[in-house]
Amino acid sequence: MSEGGSKWGLVIRNTGNNYLVRTDDGDDIPCLAKGSFRLKGIRSTSPVVVGDKVRIGTNSEGTAYITEIEDRKNYIVRRASNLSKQAHILAANIDLALLCITVRFPETTTVFIDRFLVTAEAYSVPVHLVFNKTDIYDSDDQEYVEGLIHLYSTIGYGSIKTSVLTGKGMDELREQVRGKITLLAGHSGVGKSSIVNALQKEAARKVGKISDYHNKGMHTTTFSEMIELNGGGFLIDTPGIKGFGTIDMTTAEVSHYFPEIFKISAKCKFNNCLHLNEPGCAVIEALENRYISQSRYHSYLNILEDVNEGKYR
Repeated sequence: MSEGGSKWGLVIRNTGNNYLVRTDDGDDIPCLAKGSFRLKGIRSTSPVVVGDKVRIGTNSEGTAYITEIEDRKNYIVRRASNLSKQAHILAANIDLALLCITVRFPETTTVFIDRFLVTAEAYSVPVHLVFNKTDIYDSDDQEYVEGLIHLYSTIGYGSIKTSVLTGKGMDELREQVRGKITLLAGHSGVGKSSIVNALQKEAARKVGKISDYHNKGMHTTTFSEMIELNGGGFLIDTPGIKGFGTIDMTTAEVSHYFPEIFKISAKCKFNNCLHLNEPGCAVIEALENRYISQSRYHSYLNILEDVNEGKYR
């Protein structure tokens, strides 16, 4: 492998150990990974991911190999499986993550939303919430969506209400993703593939029917890939996520990734307060006075329990 023939490029698709790299001069080159790539401090099931900036070279047989990964500015990660302590990195070098949420068909719980937000906070990924399928909600559902938008906007997370069927919110969404590398995440069945189709007409996607089993969607994306947008930028479509385990957090760190809890915790009597039942806890007081929502505090306890028991739920 000659260093002189090497090029830099962007990983735009990965399927197992096979990668498609778009070089800086615009060529799409199928590649294999060469050697062992390790991410500092994390054991990963996939050493090279979509969004990675990589150096590639070609051997004497003409096979292209990834030989180097540029340092990542961020990435989004989840635990690989219930029993594994390895991480599954969904994508790297993300300008924006869009979390697609449906309050029914299927339901996205606040615990799932908060787990995603905590992970994004931990790895410095900006998030916008997309409340999809608004055309099928009744008045109670609509009221619940408005309540969630109010809750998360007060914390600092932007939200968009969308319906691919009616076109609601799609122009706003196009502006959000223009010129950015954007990750699209959420449960199967929340309409990610339909959103991709609407944002990029050429990117034909199989749209899965909702399965009867727990109203979860059928998986229609089985690997991560980047889709180039006409208006500039890329969408990273990811496989549907059923659960979201947190990685490598200590009990003391968990509250750092809940911005509203972290801010108020500065007033706690003890520096090492975990906001459970300690005397002089400003967070518990804020919870009782409804400055912190019950759902967010419940998610905090839920993640804290995971960290303490070393499990993934």
